[in-house]
Amino acid sequence: MHHFVTGVAGFIGSQLADCLLGSGDRVSGVDDLSLGKLEHLDQARQSARFRFYQNDICRPEQALQSLHAACEWGGTPDMVWHLAANSDIPAGTADASVDFGRTLQTTFAILEAAKSKAVKKVAFASTSAVYGERSDLLTENSGPLLPISNYGATKLASEGLLSAAAELFLERIWIFRFPNVVGPRPTHGVILDFMRRLADHPASLRVLGDGSQTKPYLHVSDLIAAMRFIVAHATDRRNVYNIGPEGEGTSVAFIAQQTVARALPGTPLAYTGGDRGWVGDVPRFRYSTERLVQLGWRPGLTSDEAVLRAIDDIASSFPR
Repeated sequence: MHHFVTGVAGFIGSQLADCLLGSGDRVSGVDDLSLGKLEHLDQARQSARFRFYQNDICRPEQALQSLHAACEWGGTPDMVWHLAANSDIPAGTADASVDFGRTLQTTFAILEAAKSKAVKKVAFASTSAVYGERSDLLTENSGPLLPISNYGATKLASEGLLSAAAELFLERIWIFRFPNVVGPRPTHGVILDFMRRLADHPASLRVLGDGSQTKPYLHVSDLIAAMRFIVAHATDRRNVYNIGPEGEGTSVAFIAQQTVARALPGTPLAYTGGDRGWVGDVPRFRYSTERLVQLGWRPGLTSDEAVLRAIDDIASSFPR
């Protein structure tokens, strides 16, 4: 198969590319390198079955140019994995154009390019943030969907564009609603933030909120396995799945304590207070993955185990 991956130099995109190449498939991908890093592609670029295009797919002409080049190289892709997006929620809160451009416009542009090149299948990285702040168990049928961040809002709008495209020209779409994803090659996230703060200010670790914020965390290796399983086994025209670990999730306090224990034992924690880390942060949610379990997939790690592995992943490569 030929896979086209947007955001291919990012945290998840680069590791998806490695997995697809490891299965013997061809992979082409695009990234503007605003968050992604070329070194994330070191392994992929050693393969003759990989091509990388540096373009900004916020711009429709660059999205089309990238997909056209991929078609010229390896034929029309069997599917597009659309992972490119703004992943910095506070940045999108401070400047709404960040989410509008990097999330919603990239979705519009890549769908227009897919239509032009007769690509028929698209998988999309969405988020639990589309649900907003709710106290009930989040299932794929929960509603109304009322996100409280520009990040969640533009992901939800992107889901709408995908759904319309499935009616107009796509044969099948997959929408993955991610939890918090952790692991090696991070470009953002709480563990990376903690590591950087410890490096810059080792006297204490500043922790946003009161530490009680509790969310499900999934290791990137489990996430990629789940996405590939869903694509292989979910065959409706529109397929929407929560992906996450089983159980209640992991608290920020636990992550802070374990990061300190691994990176700089004895460092005191300094909580800023309040029930959330920033405006637009959903401090806790309960996530149902029953639909995915019924499809036949379960994660290999619990939320706590994913966090502990990710702390090791990041600490082992973090500059001292």
